[in-house]
Amino acid sequence: MNSPSANFLPPRMGMYEPFHQLETWGEILKSTHDPLVHAPLIVEVDTRLDNQSEDTSHGTLGTPNKYAQQVSKPFDKIQRRLAQNREAARKSRLRKKAYVQQLETSRLKLLQLEQELVKERQRGVYVDDGAVEPSRLGFSVSINTGISAFEMAYGNWVEEQNRQIGELRTALQAHISGAELRMLVENGMNHYSELFRMKATAAKADVFYVMSGMWRTSSERFFLWVGGFRPSELLKVLDPQLDTLAEHQLLEIYNLRQSCQQAEDALSQGMGKLQETLSNTIAEGHLGEGSNSQQVETAMEKLEALVSFVNQADHIRKETLNQVPRILTIEQTARSMLALGEYFQRLRALSTIWSTRPLQPT
Repeated sequence: MNSPSANFLPPRMGMYEPFHQLETWGEILKSTHDPLVHAPLIVEVDTRLDNQSEDTSHGTLGTPNKYAQQVSKPFDKIQRRLAQNREAARKSRLRKKAYVQQLETSRLKLLQLEQELVKERQRGVYVDDGAVEPSRLGFSVSINTGISAFEMAYGNWVEEQNRQIGELRTALQAHISGAELRMLVENGMNHYSELFRMKATAAKADVFYVMSGMWRTSSERFFLWVGGFRPSELLKVLDPQLDTLAEHQLLEIYNLRQSCQQAEDALSQGMGKLQETLSNTIAEGHLGEGSNSQQVETAMEKLEALVSFVNQADHIRKETLNQVPRILTIEQTARSMLALGEYFQRLRALSTIWSTRPLQPT
């Protein structure tokens, strides 16, 4: 027997018809290879011979020795580049370790907060299931420990993203090798995946909080769609880069955008149906009265479906990001990720400028 929420449960990603109509999505969903991890490592080798003579103070070397030195130069260059790659990987591991330690510090701060809440309860403040109600003050304030942990983790996530953006900007200006650039891009992709994982956990704690976007700045909330950015809008950030794309790349970006819009429309229609049925359930006025457990159970199923919508929206966002390096070159992908990161930075800055602007006297 179908559950009451079966009519508006979002389809799984593989069930989206628009994604199967386009070859660009079909290939990535069928493939088990990571386009970043399994891309070939290309090391440029300068095979030009140095024709400059040795310092005359040391004499002129014979032809065999000079030729041996010239032949060894490409090999030395490869060795230096590999050593640089190993050093970059070591630094990346250290950064990840520092990030994990930062999260652990946030967890300890959360535990400290919970201990303070216990002390408040002893002073007369009501505490129940992780929520605090300071009734002595004449109003209610609920503190969800799961959301508190998410807010601290998200603050750390933004700081790490800002650091990665600066590192990527510097790398592009320095024209580093493709292998090193690929490592930075992969770190950026993994960082977005970590955000989606954090959101999935937070949605279980309070899906309304995640949907409202209260963890984002006011300007970011203006563009909110199902707890995040629209994947099709994300692709518009690439528009300044389109002049450098080949014709086949332009076609694939266009197809990807169309596919995203169709998936967004399907999810939005399901959201509309969910809102309608949930509104009807609440309007009947029996929730919380304890007289109709079946109705309460139905409402809870609808809220579980809402969590599923948030996860599906993030899945579309993640798959859209994963498509970019398949269509673009590694340098184009790096520039696109830089443009995306700077876009979110500007949105956050816009909120600060607006909230701190001098107000005109009325």
